Amino acid sequence: MADTLKLEIVTPEGKAYSEDVEMVTLTGAEGEMGILPQHVRLMTQVIPGELVVRKGGRDELLAVGEGLVEIEAGRVSILTDMAIAAENIDEAKAEEARQRAEARLREKLSAEEVASTNAALTRSLAQLRVKHRRRS
Repeated sequence: MADTLKLEIVTPEGKAYSEDVEMVTLTGAEGEMGILPQHVRLMTQVIPGELVVRKGGRDELLAVGEGLVEIEAGRVSILTDMAIAAENIDEAKAEEARQRAEARLREKLSAEEVASTNAALTRSLAQLRVKHRRRS
């Protein structure tokens, strides 16, 4: 039985992460899940938030957006609209994006604009949560 699994994260910009890891923790449609090698096959929605990667006995944090995850025995594939490692998050820009989205939501918007603005707000909040957690 393998003691690692291949984690691949792909965004519209390209491959954001491709490493052998010990464990992946993410938030799916049914809640938080931990994925270890030999996990049962599964496909589910990824909810924007924090993704924790256990590699070399240490945890790496990433902020991820909305997407899909496919889990196989030795592989986790994530397609998402955003994946940013904690150390690459610009906290000032994320905070500015959060404030812009919140201000925009106070305006009179169409349903489509509300959905788009809520998505932007969710992505910025995910980045801020990951950045703040990394400090602790």
